[in-house]
Amino acid sequence: MASKRTTVRDLRRHNRSLLLSKLYFDGPLSRHELSGLTGLSAATVSNVTGELAQERLITEAGLVESDGGRPRVLLRVDPGYGQVAGVDIGETGVRVELFDLAMRPLATVEHELSPARTEPRAVVEAVVSGLNEVLACAGADTVLGVGVGVPGAVEHGEQVLVHAPTIGWESVALTAELRAAGVTLPLFVDNGAKTQGQAEMWFGAGRGARHAVIVLVGSGVGAAVIADGVTYRGSTSSAGEWGHTTIVYGGAACRCGSRGCLEAYLGAEAVLARYRRARGKAAPGDSEQEQFAALLSAAEKSKTAQRVLEETAGYLGAGIANLINLFNPERIVVGGWAGLALGERLLPLIRETAGAHALRHPFGRTSIELARLGLDAVATGAATLPVAALLEQGADPRPPVKGDALASGAGVG
Repeated sequence: MASKRTTVRDLRRHNRSLLLSKLYFDGPLSRHELSGLTGLSAATVSNVTGELAQERLITEAGLVESDGGRPRVLLRVDPGYGQVAGVDIGETGVRVELFDLAMRPLATVEHELSPARTEPRAVVEAVVSGLNEVLACAGADTVLGVGVGVPGAVEHGEQVLVHAPTIGWESVALTAELRAAGVTLPLFVDNGAKTQGQAEMWFGAGRGARHAVIVLVGSGVGAAVIADGVTYRGSTSSAGEWGHTTIVYGGAACRCGSRGCLEAYLGAEAVLARYRRARGKAAPGDSEQEQFAALLSAAEKSKTAQRVLEETAGYLGAGIANLINLFNPERIVVGGWAGLALGERLLPLIRETAGAHALRHPFGRTSIELARLGLDAVATGAATLPVAALLEQGADPRPPVKGDALASGAGVG
């Protein structure tokens, strides 16, 4: 088979992408440093950075002394070039955040969802309302795109389909639904654990690792598997459903319809149910997060609460051991609101249990850490999706259109 011919246009896009990515992750840098780091000639670096500066994608960021001669100009990606929005669709609410290109938050809005209001129409209404609110609050006028993290598998084909059985979604065409509701900005949809994973790899506890697993423990349980710096997706993008690996054959019923899944023991709903059965009544609080916090507080005096939490840490440690044996990562990062709450209290026990169940050699070369981006990680990661498109294309991800609907930041009905 003949190899694909590389055109001048392909080469130009590659050079723009390479330089823009290097400036985004490692800048500010001088043109001289860019040439050395990328292997591109000084002339190519000068020409391409000149184009990017003319388009206002990059800007000067001061001077640095050189070895003799004039000081060198430092360049960086211009944070004010545009904004990106990140949406975290959870089981109990929708969080919408707006960021500049340096991923500094500009505005945040949250809308609660009751279990009875997770049908696609209600969720889409909450997303559109949230987008309108953050855009108005920040006065955003150059939004490059909207990233959306969802609690389920995302199938990318002719349509973007979301399969999220825990909220009753089966083959929901989310992008089409958002388009029908008036969103015309570029849309990027991915699994929430994967968006959290990308955020932690770019800016958090995963930064610098080539082989890592970023786990999310909240109402549900998931993971992003990073292999040689790239998120592993599988044949239909459903890889990483760690919460639905079997940990007890014929065990507790899981919300996915199977039995014995890790989520049926480690997910916040399952942990609270186990505590309720052991104690005879529920932990106080109106929401899962409030009840989980009450459980953590009760463990100071209650042996029952302490036992439930230690069991949960054991399930988490055993699940992490499975990840170590399967993927041989250099780093495991524990995130999600319940994962962080549990890890802050019982990380030594989690590590101990993982070590007891994992093979000794790979465990000895794996660090287990807590995520650093907190409760914003899924939305932050979702907002990196349009940034990733910008870096990959080496250009604004918004398609050229007649009029100024997109250029003005409009596009939300």
